[in-house]
Amino acid sequence: MARSAGSAATASLLERIGSIVGPQGLVTDPHDLEPYLGDWRGFYRGAAPGVVRPTTTEQVAAVVKVCADTGTAIVPQGGNTGMSGAATPPAAGGAIVLQLGRMNRILGLDALNNTITVEAGCILANIQQAARDAGRLFPLSLGAEGSCQIGGNLATNAGGINVLRYGNARDLTLGLQVVLPDGRVWDGLRGLRKDNTGYDLKQVFIGSEGTLGIITAAVLKLFPVPRTTVTALIAVAAPAAAVELLALLRDECGDRISAFEIISRRCVELVLAHIPGTRELLARAHPWYVLAELAEASADGPLRGEFEHGLGRAVERGLALDAVIAESGAQREALWRIRESIPEASRTEGLLYRHDISIPVSRIPEFIAEAGVALERAFPGARVICFGHLGDGNLHYNCFVPGRNRGDAAALAATDVNRAVLDVVQRFAGSFSAEHGIGQAKRAELARYKGALEIEMMRKLKRAFDPRNIMNPGKVLPD
Repeated sequence: MARSAGSAATASLLERIGSIVGPQGLVTDPHDLEPYLGDWRGFYRGAAPGVVRPTTTEQVAAVVKVCADTGTAIVPQGGNTGMSGAATPPAAGGAIVLQLGRMNRILGLDALNNTITVEAGCILANIQQAARDAGRLFPLSLGAEGSCQIGGNLATNAGGINVLRYGNARDLTLGLQVVLPDGRVWDGLRGLRKDNTGYDLKQVFIGSEGTLGIITAAVLKLFPVPRTTVTALIAVAAPAAAVELLALLRDECGDRISAFEIISRRCVELVLAHIPGTRELLARAHPWYVLAELAEASADGPLRGEFEHGLGRAVERGLALDAVIAESGAQREALWRIRESIPEASRTEGLLYRHDISIPVSRIPEFIAEAGVALERAFPGARVICFGHLGDGNLHYNCFVPGRNRGDAAALAATDVNRAVLDVVQRFAGSFSAEHGIGQAKRAELARYKGALEIEMMRKLKRAFDPRNIMNPGKVLPD
């Protein structure tokens, strides 16, 4: 039987790519392709004739040139830990997946300049360790740090728990190396903190989710290693008290607050019910909690005393109802385990409608109250699971809805719950995607909540960099 023109073209494409990356750099066996074709949550599934695993920027550039010549779409993929399906290929099967995990070298570390230069496939935890080995801190920290790759972190502008003090991925990046959609390489690997020589091009690619180019390397900021850390779980009566507590501790301790997480009682109950080995950490239950962590470089600085003084003031003002301060590394881990186990416990409980949102910090209490009323009105009995990075305004405002379960395709696809929450977010001048990006999951929300002019400017940027639309098509921009 004669091969079709399409299959012949695909075979020719893969042969050309294989000649660039070698047999170890091209995956075509259907069984071996499986891990690369879906997202880790199981929400999205695509198809691809092959997964390309280059080892150098030169190989990436050569592969992209072949794809540009043939009009073949490319889906960049890092650790595949994203929440929005940005790294999943389309179901039609015409795109190749370009997986960067073999480009995992630390290219250089300059302790005096406080920078580290890394390839895009470096696992985040390995970068953190390399920094520690040099007596420095790379502060980007999130739940998937043991498997996520820095290229994906940058492509999605990852946030995590330390944004309050150090900023998100955008703020931690000094330079990038990027392969453009035509195969040319922009080398912007500069370790400069001041460079006013025109447009800041790196910021175009950070957060672009692989739709404008492929990040292959980066220069990242490092910081002094904290030698004193104070971690505390503090009970509060309401979100308003948590916001006031943040302001009070900032007055007492300045910018040494590195994390300030809010946790509702329902979150704690979920963790206690579903995560073995967890336990109550305060003498009695409270409606809300704050998990605060402060750090400073000095080993014998005044941080602990200043924090305790601030906490005493908070108790006097009725902002703090109870508290426990970690006295050891094990106690600190126990406090953080409650916070970090909430997503896992939620998945165990059932179908959760997730909302990764941001609100001006001062308006968070008002938002939580109004969104709760809106949900109860639309979905009586809905259970809100609210937690997140209060210090930078990023809430994970999630909910269970009675009668909705994971086995119901209609319930999984429903957007009514999301719209009820996100319409309130819009009224509070917030964002419907604080740190998880758009991918393919939130394109409809982008069309609904972004202004027409903003979308027009984004489209113009996309056309300028990628006129043939081969870079991660079907992601970010609405149809």
